[in-house]
Amino acid sequence: MTDTATPEQAPAPIQDVLADAQAALAARKDAILVAMLPDVAFDGWTDATLRRGAEAAGFHPQEALASFPGGPVEAVCWFSDWADRQMRDALAGTDLAALKVRERVTLAVRRRLEILIPYREAVRRASSLLALPQNATRGPQLVYATVDAAWRAVGDTSVDYNFYTKRLLLAGVVTSTTFYWLDDRSDELADSWAFLDRRIANVMSVGKAIGQVTGRADKAAGLLAHFPSPARFLRRLRGAGAA
Repeated sequence: MTDTATPEQAPAPIQDVLADAQAALAARKDAILVAMLPDVAFDGWTDATLRRGAEAAGFHPQEALASFPGGPVEAVCWFSDWADRQMRDALAGTDLAALKVRERVTLAVRRRLEILIPYREAVRRASSLLALPQNATRGPQLVYATVDAAWRAVGDTSVDYNFYTKRLLLAGVVTSTTFYWLDDRSDELADSWAFLDRRIANVMSVGKAIGQVTGRADKAAGLLAHFPSPARFLRRLRGAGAA
């Protein structure tokens, strides 16, 4: 029997090749994604927009499905991951140490939404796609990835129950603020940023209250019930799409 090394056990040269291949794939997916976004605003997340995005990025149309074998849903997931990475890069150039935790978290959510302003219709169509029953698990997974990326980007190092409560509470902020932001027509989205500030203020006050009832799950659960969940957010989107 021939032993087969896993990627972690592979010789360094092979690991380098694998890393280069993964980096090349990620760069290709980013290029196709960014190139297809203008079409998504009009035609939605479809195989056709994927192929046009590949062509616009300088690839053969078949590269689209080779890069996103899961089709449009996989492209939507990559879109969310791309936005998370853009958010981290934007925060990396900010002096976060000079800000309070509340200000850091507010900035993280705002930066991500600002990055997505040119693609707001693509976000709306992505949310509608994720709201379909067959994609029900994807939305909450992406929201979790986003809030986890945000907390880590602002320096969160918690490992106890705070790790989970911070992410659950921020998930409510991200989902509700995104829903508000999608329909905001105020000048420079001022209403969205004011809404975000209010939601963060609520999270901070409830987070403090939860900290005071550690070990009393009934009270903590009661407090968390007042915050919007990703599941409720997706149900609202599904209802709006049906309407």
